[in-house]
Amino acid sequence: MDSLALFCTGALLAGGLYWFVCVLGPAEQKGKRAVDLSGGSISAEKVRDNYKQYWSFFRRPKEIETAEKVPDFVNTFYNLVTDIYEWGWGQSFHFSPSVSGKSHRDATRLHEEMAVDLIDVKPGDRIVDVGCGVGGPMRAIAAHSRAKVVGITINEYQVSRARLHNKKAGLDSLCEVVCGNFLEMPFPDNSFDGAYSIEATCHAPKLEDVYAEVFRVMKPGSLFVSYEWVTTDKYRADNPEHVEVIQGIERGDALPGLRSYSDIAETAKKVGFEVVKEKDLAKPPALPWWTRLKMGRIAYWRNHILVTVLAAIGIAPKGTVDVHDMLFKTADYLTRGGDSGIFSPMHMILLRKPKAAPSES
Repeated sequence: MDSLALFCTGALLAGGLYWFVCVLGPAEQKGKRAVDLSGGSISAEKVRDNYKQYWSFFRRPKEIETAEKVPDFVNTFYNLVTDIYEWGWGQSFHFSPSVSGKSHRDATRLHEEMAVDLIDVKPGDRIVDVGCGVGGPMRAIAAHSRAKVVGITINEYQVSRARLHNKKAGLDSLCEVVCGNFLEMPFPDNSFDGAYSIEATCHAPKLEDVYAEVFRVMKPGSLFVSYEWVTTDKYRADNPEHVEVIQGIERGDALPGLRSYSDIAETAKKVGFEVVKEKDLAKPPALPWWTRLKMGRIAYWRNHILVTVLAAIGIAPKGTVDVHDMLFKTADYLTRGGDSGIFSPMHMILLRKPKAAPSES
């Protein structure tokens, strides 16, 4: 009887682990599996040390305000989180408004397609994705517009993941990925027919620097759209709860500092752009973008248990548990920012580079 009970218990545990890993493991049909979680370009034994290094940046806040320090800061962050993002969220590392009757995946795709529709490109045009991650938006945009998309990301591991996904999707002829710093892009002046950035320029220490670089590589007359992370008009710097939420978002998402919505257009004008349109896509009648975070709380706990087990038995790097815990807490800050209305991850600004740019006249 004892042997039978032991056998049943073992079978139940094995079945539960299989269900967690194989059934619930992949974020998408062809996404990352739980058993494949890694530290990106960081070797498994150094993941925890790099996690501690990431947090050390916040003990020296002046260092994450300089262009020299930010690349290492952001690169370390994406080495730590890329696999977890892809496994637990998908290949598009951004938010989108919920759409009634649509799945989260469809809402995400529509949000991405809107970006390329705004910049009015034609099939065969060459456009740049400023901060492309593993290329989820790039593939949706290339498939929708048939434009040739060149993505840039600072993280080598994301480059390899994006290229793999591009090939699997049959879009490698339309999608190119380059490893580089979007503050110093390795592209000639006036070389792109359009540009977009989806929740990526928030990592720049100064928005002016990345906007100036985008301006440089765009052809005169072309359009650039960016979805910016901002504090809204409801944010109060003298409200301790507001400050706690915003600082929690900054620490958990590798941000040198969130910008106010009121600074975006002025910064764009300063580097020479014309402002065509500006709108916070998170405001009503848009449905809450943070719904997916609220609905995912059970999944977060399930995933955390799984990551803990995989780390304990040596399949996942030890520091993966720390990283997942950080992202779980950050999700709460993001939800609170959305609920209170003090934070938006989709302040949209559409900009045009004048046909006779100031630097060229």
